[in-house]
Amino acid sequence: MKAGYVYILTDSQNRVLYTGVTSDLLKRIWEHKNHVVEGFSKKYNVIKLVFYEQGEDIYGAICREKQIKGKLRKKKIEMINKMNPEWKYLYYDIIDK
Repeated sequence: MKAGYVYILTDSQNRVLYTGVTSDLLKRIWEHKNHVVEGFSKKYNVIKLVFYEQGEDIYGAICREKQIKGKLRKKKIEMINKMNPEWKYLYYDIIDK
């Protein structure tokens, strides 16, 4: 079974947080970055990948997404700071993997 990913994107000033789930992280981030899909991320220009987790499958990733979406903003920021303390754009890091 294909892996699943949960991810958090932000805007260029790290003010808006968007949590999503996908089975193809590179493709999905490219779609956000290029405004392919209408919606929240396009409206708020949320294109900077700052956090992601890989699950065993998409079902686990969906469950994890729901957990993260239920967290307070403060907790999401703590998760990002733990994985990516500089809030650097991780898209190019995952391309190189």
